[in-house]
Amino acid sequence: MKTINYQSGVGLIEVLVAMLVLAIGVLGFIALQYRAVEVTLESTYRVQAINIARDLAERVRVNRGVIDTYMEEIEDPDKQTASTKNCFTENCTTAELADFDVAQVATRTRSVGMTMNVIECQGNSDGRNCVYVAWGDTSATDGTGEGDCTNSTAYNPASTCLIMELY
Repeated sequence: MKTINYQSGVGLIEVLVAMLVLAIGVLGFIALQYRAVEVTLESTYRVQAINIARDLAERVRVNRGVIDTYMEEIEDPDKQTASTKNCFTENCTTAELADFDVAQVATRTRSVGMTMNVIECQGNSDGRNCVYVAWGDTSATDGTGEGDCTNSTAYNPASTCLIMELY
C-alpha cells in the first residue's frame, strides 16, 4: 500500500488560516467596542452640557430684569465663581441673585471639566444671546480658530460644544 506524503502539514496550514480569520474578526470587534465607548462618552458630555445651558437659561428667565448683571458676571471669569451672598440662606436682591446664579452654574460647569460663555447669537440682528458650553479642546467662543465653537455664523464641525439660544 502506498502512502501519500505530499499532503503532510496541510491541516496545520488550515488551522493557521482559520486563526488569521478569527484574529481579523476580533480586531474588528475591538475597534467597534472602542468606538462605542467614545460615543457613549460624547453623549454623556452632551447631556451635561444641555443640563448646564438649560439651568442657566431658566435662572435668567426667572430673573429677567437683571439680564445685564448676568452678562457682566459671565464675561469676567474671575466674577463667575465668586458670589457676594449665599442666596440659599440669605435674602438677596435681584442683582445678588444673578451673581449667585452665575457662580452656581459656573462652579458646576468647571466641576465637570467644561467652559461656559454667553454671547450674542451669530447671524441675528434682534439681540438674542446664546449659551455656549464647551468641553475637551474647544473654547466656548466665536472666532476664527479651530478651537472655537463657531466661526461667525457657521458651527465649527471639529468642535465639541453645545449652543443653546437664551430667550
